[in-house]
Amino acid sequence: MRFAAGMPCRIESRRESSGLVVRVAGRLGEGQVPDLLEACAQTTRAIIELDQLTSADVAGIATLWRLEQRGARLVGLPEYLRLTIETLARGCR
Repeated sequence: MRFAAGMPCRIESRRESSGLVVRVAGRLGEGQVPDLLEACAQTTRAIIELDQLTSADVAGIATLWRLEQRGARLVGLPEYLRLTIETLARGCR
């Protein structure tokens, strides 16, 4: 478990028949980005479970967007974070 500003962030990965599944819970901040990238490094098609993600800073959101652009599937992403990622994507076009 990693800690950022007093709020824990847990990043766990497991293999399933569908491929690599990475679960992110808590607050995804700049300090956890390297851990998330490392967990997803084995494949470009990771399934990233985000139903327990409570918040993300700019670096965390940008990382989720980059992973999705590379082929990762974001599952259970809170709607307000989905809108933030879509806003970021529009700005990068």
